[in-house]
Amino acid sequence: MAISSTHATGHERELLAAARGGDERAFQRLVEPRHGELHAHCYRMLGSVHDAEDALQEALLRAWRGMRRFEGKSSLRSWLYRIATNTCLDAIGRRPKRVLPIDYGPGADPHDSPGEPLVESVWIEPYPDELLRAADDFASPEASYEQRESVELAFVAALQHLPARQRAVLILRTVLGFSAREVADSLETSVASVNSTLQRARKTVDERLPERSQQATLRAVGDARLGEIVEDYMHAMQQGDVDAVVALLTEQVTWSMPPMPVWYRGRETVVAFLTEYPLRERWRHIPTRANGQLAVGCYMWNDERDGYVAAVIDVLTLRDDRIDDVTAFLAPWVFQRFGDVSGVMTPDVFRRFGLPDELPA
Repeated sequence: MAISSTHATGHERELLAAARGGDERAFQRLVEPRHGELHAHCYRMLGSVHDAEDALQEALLRAWRGMRRFEGKSSLRSWLYRIATNTCLDAIGRRPKRVLPIDYGPGADPHDSPGEPLVESVWIEPYPDELLRAADDFASPEASYEQRESVELAFVAALQHLPARQRAVLILRTVLGFSAREVADSLETSVASVNSTLQRARKTVDERLPERSQQATLRAVGDARLGEIVEDYMHAMQQGDVDAVVALLTEQVTWSMPPMPVWYRGRETVVAFLTEYPLRERWRHIPTRANGQLAVGCYMWNDERDGYVAAVIDVLTLRDDRIDDVTAFLAPWVFQRFGDVSGVMTPDVFRRFGLPDELPA
């Protein structure tokens, strides 16, 4: 529901007036219901939960400082998105784009060492579905479905290949449904420029997207079968059962492990890598959801802790009822032998998913 001086309820108009007069509590009550959707917007723009949190805090600070200048000519929602978008554009200008390993370099030989992690902050991060639920508060079931499509790993990765302003236009127009005029006003450009920019952005993104979204696939497969796939995946990995793992994978499956730049393509290649490395470890798992997709929190045995420690979040991408891609986001303790692990996923990521840091032996 958009809040503006002309379409708001009497109570909301009172809050707007109080906020413009310097009442910080009134401002918080106005913007707090929008935190979830604004955070998801910043994540789409930046590809990072951590960066999205920083951008959202900066955007809300800018909004508070500019509240006296808000005249209600547009909805409060539109005004907040304008500020959040421009804050993200500033952030994009200060750092490299985030990608997935599959976009970073060629596939690797499974018999070679995975090497060392690339610890710069260049990797897309997983987005907890719990945060999406907060973004759904104002959304219809159809809009909730589209929210999940718009944070799927393939879509977020495709967005990162766009120039910053193309990225903003595509998200504002096609994901959030703002008019060309509203987007032009937000980005201080013309409607004609917005329309041409949108056309170029759509072409680039469409070339990188699979034919079918994960939301459409998950619906077609059904909850019962999805539960079986996750259970079979966790059991096969825990037991080190190669045949059971093979039965779950498509022929052209890919496997990547941010922050490692290496990745593998093809069932035989992936299985050779798994046999050489992960399946030699002892594992426990907890099912979760990330980026609107199936996911699993993976805990690896740690002798020093005498227990299973949060190590990986596997985000699963399906083709029909088989796993077509595993993006395994690795935790930093796995790389302690490499020294500097700045920019690598931290245990806080597991807590965002509502997952514990450790599981008992």
